[in-house]
Amino acid sequence: MMESSARPRRLWLRDPLAILAEGAGGGLVVEGTGIAELVAAGARPASPVDEVVDASRHVILPGLVNTHHHFFQTLTRAHPIAINKPLFPWLKALSTIWPRLNPDAFRLATRLAYTELLLSGCTTAGDHHYLFPRGLENAVDIQVEEARSLGIRAFVTRGSMSLSEKEGGLPPETLVQDDDTILADSERVLGLFHDPEPGAMVRIGLAPCSPFNVTKRLMRESAALAERHDCRLHTHLGETLDENAFCLDVYGQRPVDYLEEVGWMTRRTWLAHGIHFNDDEVRRLGAAGVGVCHCPTSNMVLASGQCRTCELETAGSPVGLGVDGSASNDSSNLMEGVRHALMINR
Repeated sequence: MMESSARPRRLWLRDPLAILAEGAGGGLVVEGTGIAELVAAGARPASPVDEVVDASRHVILPGLVNTHHHFFQTLTRAHPIAINKPLFPWLKALSTIWPRLNPDAFRLATRLAYTELLLSGCTTAGDHHYLFPRGLENAVDIQVEEARSLGIRAFVTRGSMSLSEKEGGLPPETLVQDDDTILADSERVLGLFHDPEPGAMVRIGLAPCSPFNVTKRLMRESAALAERHDCRLHTHLGETLDENAFCLDVYGQRPVDYLEEVGWMTRRTWLAHGIHFNDDEVRRLGAAGVGVCHCPTSNMVLASGQCRTCELETAGSPVGLGVDGSASNDSSNLMEGVRHALMINR
């Protein structure tokens, strides 16, 4: 029997009210999961299509890409113990609640975050999950399952905390894992879920949380693991003046010097927040191609400061947007983040 190779269906989104693409007044053709053709105003697609959608009452925008979030925090929005606090006291307050997170609650939090992001125009959802209390060791597996069930493209980062309050860090012992456990699970989820190919629907990154709650050993070995598996690296950096003071006090260096020492000044790396960098640090980050995620809504809620997005982009750093954790902006609305970024930069 002759085998037939099924070609992807071609869908024409015809004659939109407006479209954010030059020379596409007649809409665009989607073939499978990619855009196959831009159609000029008054023209028709070059090849036959299987379906036509009248888009004359719609505006077509590119899908938004969320580059930083903490899905689990959807369960602790606007919590009274964390209201009107800057980052460090805010973290300490909520860390008394987060150890109670269990798999069922986390699954619901993840589903809610993905759904809210989709409703706000987001088609690629990045999450930085660093919370692994006992019983939640398979958090990354849950996030991948939920993304696949909803059909959203997911970039899940296997976050971590290994430096407890007792050892000079910020989090309580109930929320940290040791370096070896973290590295072993990082390798496990990379092997199970990471797809580095173009158009992949699931990718995994490695994301030790921040300088004040992980060891330098974990940062270095995560960088080596990322090289072996061809994946990205992510962490919080330069978010607050408290973080700068912590790095100077504990490591005798500013956060960007710390980043360079542990081998993270590379194009594999993107940073969350990136607010408190001086001119030389902006230049160095740009020269290394380190990306920065601007989280305007969260930064204003926690009064952390404003990211120097224009200077970073000019220096060579890719700059993206993120909603950040739902407990520091009280929503997962990326279009709101677009608007806030516009207003703040003006």
